[in-house]
Amino acid sequence: MARKVSFSALESRSARLRLKARRRPYSGPSLARGISLMYRRNKTNGTWVLKSSDGHGAYWTKGFALADDFEDSDSKSVLTFYQAQDAAKKLARGDADTAPITVDAALTAYRLDLEARGANPYNAEWPRRRHLTPTLLARPVQLLNPNELRKWRDSLLPKMAASTINRLCRCLSAALELARQHDERIQNGQAWEVGLAGLPDAVAARNVILSDDQVRNFVATAYARGEQLGLLIDVLAKTGGRPSQVVRLLVEDFRDHPTTPKLMMPKSAKGGGRNRSQKKQERYSVNITTQLAAKLRSAAHGRSDTAPLLLQDDGTAWGQNPGQRYHRQVDQIVTAIGLDPATVTVYALRHSSIVRMLLKNVPIRYVASVHNTSVRMIEAHYSKYIVERADDLFRNALLHDEPASGANIVALAS
Repeated sequence: MARKVSFSALESRSARLRLKARRRPYSGPSLARGISLMYRRNKTNGTWVLKSSDGHGAYWTKGFALADDFEDSDSKSVLTFYQAQDAAKKLARGDADTAPITVDAALTAYRLDLEARGANPYNAEWPRRRHLTPTLLARPVQLLNPNELRKWRDSLLPKMAASTINRLCRCLSAALELARQHDERIQNGQAWEVGLAGLPDAVAARNVILSDDQVRNFVATAYARGEQLGLLIDVLAKTGGRPSQVVRLLVEDFRDHPTTPKLMMPKSAKGGGRNRSQKKQERYSVNITTQLAAKLRSAAHGRSDTAPLLLQDDGTAWGQNPGQRYHRQVDQIVTAIGLDPATVTVYALRHSSIVRMLLKNVPIRYVASVHNTSVRMIEAHYSKYIVERADDLFRNALLHDEPASGANIVALAS
């Protein structure tokens, strides 16, 4: 039987009622290492409060039951001093799934949810890796407040672009919101709605557009570093697909044809939803050049229809997070062609593909469809750049003043 701890100031109802009512809890006995029981005196029944170590030098507190000050214990919501000791230890140690879920545990649960929905589990691991502090990871979700989350978000500004911070915050917010949906005790959703709100003006700066010659140089330099890397970059440049889509191409998705070859590109299933796995199985048609088709034909020769179309140099698949495998090589490629890897990423190939089509007067609805996005997103992200880039086209279409009298006038035949 668990050992009970005596503490005369809180043991009896009469002793507790002699205390002055106040907001700050009265300190109570230590129940185990890092676990102690406290008591908050109210005008009605007092509250038993758990104080528990987070394992990183800080503590969290949580009121968990009423004291039997004015009514008898029901062994559930109203507890005696000794019953409160048992409940506090269970709560602190996580017995019977009663411990408050921490940020770390919320990210773990989010990872399992992503895997179950066929989504990328990296979105749950990313906030944990080198970004969230040990103290914040150990903090119960229901005790988070907007200020501490905002300070953490803003501390990332010297380390990464605002748009990257926004994506990171969205991942963390999704994990915290999932925890809230599964635990009715979590009532502080405003903490991440406000504290992790998106930073402004964080999108346009990332839409780096390369000229056609720069794209060709990018692809050629990639092939010089390795045939398989070159083929991956070539497909990204020619299709404008996202890396996460392109690496899921199967051999059977390559539709070879002498004059009109194409790829059946897997959809990205961006935007969430519970049917993500089903969406990721859907395909849409993307035309490719006969030159790229010849390279893909050679790469696919003799392989199973269900095998990945694009492989790494060691013959393995690129996996769900290809960027982790190619990002250093891409940085070297970008540097080699005279650009800055701090601003030019592999996504510049996608942005360039979209703008190239728009400048060649391809209807915007088709551009959106072939890049697996929406007309609204195209207009929101690329319209400003297109106006600037197409300045010469617009200038040639301007109505100029009439030439001076007698200057360069050619008479028409009567």
